[in-house]
Amino acid sequence: MAAKVGDFSLILKLLGGIIIGALLGLYIGENAEGSLRHVMDVVVSLRHIFGQIIFFLVPLVIVGFITPAIVRLGQNASKILLVAVGLAYISSLGAALFSMISGYCIIPNLSIATSTETLRSLPEMVFRLDIPPLFSVMSALVLALTMGVAIVWTRSETLGKIFCEMERIMTALVNRIMIPILPFFVGLSFLGLAYEGSLSRHLPVFIMMVLIVIVGHFIWLAVLYGIGGALSGRNPSQVFRHYAPAYLTAVGTMSSAATLPVALECARKSPVLSRTMVEFMVPLGATVHLCGSVLTETFFVMTISLMLYGSLPSVGTMLLFCVLLGIFAVGAPGVPGGTVVASLGIVTGVLGFDPNGVALLIAIFALQDSFGTACNVTGDGALTLMLEGLFNRNGELGPLQDVAPAEKV
Repeated sequence: MAAKVGDFSLILKLLGGIIIGALLGLYIGENAEGSLRHVMDVVVSLRHIFGQIIFFLVPLVIVGFITPAIVRLGQNASKILLVAVGLAYISSLGAALFSMISGYCIIPNLSIATSTETLRSLPEMVFRLDIPPLFSVMSALVLALTMGVAIVWTRSETLGKIFCEMERIMTALVNRIMIPILPFFVGLSFLGLAYEGSLSRHLPVFIMMVLIVIVGHFIWLAVLYGIGGALSGRNPSQVFRHYAPAYLTAVGTMSSAATLPVALECARKSPVLSRTMVEFMVPLGATVHLCGSVLTETFFVMTISLMLYGSLPSVGTMLLFCVLLGIFAVGAPGVPGGTVVASLGIVTGVLGFDPNGVALLIAIFALQDSFGTACNVTGDGALTLMLEGLFNRNGELGPLQDVAPAEKV
């Protein structure tokens, strides 16, 4: 679920920023020795300021969203809930590892130019405003995890309410500050990339990346449904065959939340799922299951690393990134591009991306946002099937929905 709250206008703004920035960058680059030579001084300064604001908010977003998520999990803890969240994390982690292995096999064979010798250099900033974050990204992650667990252990209602209020505050800051400046940040970054000359060299790779991850989505969905069928002893085709309307709705809305009513209706039509489990797992999955988005981001960061920095991240670095990305995905904020927004800290802290790399990741992720969301939504049906096998194999939690013997494996 790349975007849990539908906002098609943001995608249009991001695309507008990319197109306008790229065209202006090409035009300014062609007239770099003329009257436009000082424009890039302002562009570089503005991009730095926008980037500083975004990176200042990132650690706060981590604490503000992950801690309340842990608190809510503790307050509503049950065996099925814990297993469901665990399955969502394992699915996301598995998707990331699958994407990582595929990336090491595929990306070196793509025609990606890594030499920067012929690129035009960006000018120095005429005005520099540094806004250091209150604490590092890893400190934010450890603080969020330890505080969340401690609040659950001590049943501290006061701190629980405070962090829930902090979640509301951070949602407002993300929606009113971070999201509105993202199109400008991305647009200015693309302007810089086009001015340097690197954008025209990499456009075919962008298109190829999107096509590759869409194929990866379907492969991972096949894996999930295969596991679901094995655990439940039921025919997985009797679930995913009903999910076409939900998939298409997600492609159109780019929002798991907006797709939820359709996804529920599709899952209820399955004769091998119980209504009780459907109404539990499908809404929960819309919140915590982001396998498509995680798969996409993992492949994209590897490609961008080779594209901008000349090499793929080490295996150890990518393993750490995948483990942490799965955690961030479970607690991702309910905003457009929530997975990327929540994971900006590890993108910069673990992988060492600079503002150019972050802007490129956000922009390319936006291009496939709808397909990643559709993968997330469709994958929720597979997790529901897994829970049926673990907790409702014999109808303990309610009968199946008019299931016929022929529909079972």
